[in-house]
Amino acid sequence: MLRTADLRLDSPNPFGWFCNLSTITFLTMLCLFLFLSEEGLIPLRVSRSLLQSSSFSVFILPFYSNTMEVKLWNDKREREMYDNFAELYAIIKATERLEKAYVRDIISPQEYELECQKLIAHFKTLASTLKDTVPSIERFADTYKMECPAAINRLVISGVPATVEHRAAAAASTSTSAAIVAECVQNFITAMDSLKLNMVAVDQVHPLLSDLYASLNKLTILPPDFEGKTKMKEWIARLSKMGAADELTEQQARQLHFDLESSYNSFMAALPNAGT
Repeated sequence: MLRTADLRLDSPNPFGWFCNLSTITFLTMLCLFLFLSEEGLIPLRVSRSLLQSSSFSVFILPFYSNTMEVKLWNDKREREMYDNFAELYAIIKATERLEKAYVRDIISPQEYELECQKLIAHFKTLASTLKDTVPSIERFADTYKMECPAAINRLVISGVPATVEHRAAAAASTSTSAAIVAECVQNFITAMDSLKLNMVAVDQVHPLLSDLYASLNKLTILPPDFEGKTKMKEWIARLSKMGAADELTEQQARQLHFDLESSYNSFMAALPNAGT
C-alpha cells in the first residue's frame, strides 16, 4: 500500500514510491515518461539524471537504454558525408604516421614509397569527391584539431612521396651539373683553339677567358682554389691592364695555352667518375 512518507520530496529516495505502484500504473507512467523524453518535453540531461536514480533505474533503465540513440545524420546523404569525413580523417592521420616512420628510419624507402602512393591516390579520389563539402583540407584539419603538418605537406602541397621528390631533385641537380660541365669543356676548347689560330689580340682573348672563368664558378663540385679558376683570374687581371688592340707576345700566348691545357686536365680529373 502506498504511504504518504514515500511521496515526500525530501526523502532519501524521492522515486522510491515507484516501487510500490501497481504494475498497470507503473507501466502507464513509464510509457508517458518515455514518450515525453523522446518528444523532447523532458530535457535529455534531466532524463539521464532520473534514469541514474537507484530505484528508478532498476525498473526503467532496461526498457529505456535501447532507445537512447544519438544520430549524426538525418538521411542517407548525410550518413555518406560523415563516412567520407571519417575516411579523410583516417587518411590524413595515417599519412602523418607514415611520414614520421620514414623520417625515423623505421621503414625502408621502398615500403614508404609504396604505402605513400596508395594514401595519396586514395586522398586525391576522396578530395575530388568532397571538393564541394570540404573546399580546404587545411581548414578541415584545423576544425578537427588534427595537428598533421607533415601529412598536409605530403598530400596537399607535394602530392608525391618524399623518395620521388628527392630523386627528382637529384636528377635535376645532375642534369644542371652536366650542362655546366659541357659548357666548361666547350669554353676550354674554344680558348685553346683560338690561340692555335693566332687569335692573340686582347679583345679576342679576354672574352673567351671571361666566359671560361664564369662557367667554372658555376660548377659547385670545384673547390674555390681550383687551379683553373686561379689561373684564369690571373690572366683576366693581366689582360685588363692592356689595351684592346694590344696582342699577346708569342711567349705569352704559349704560356696561356699551356695554362689552359693544364687547367683542362685538372678539370677533367676533378669530375666525379672521371676515370670510368
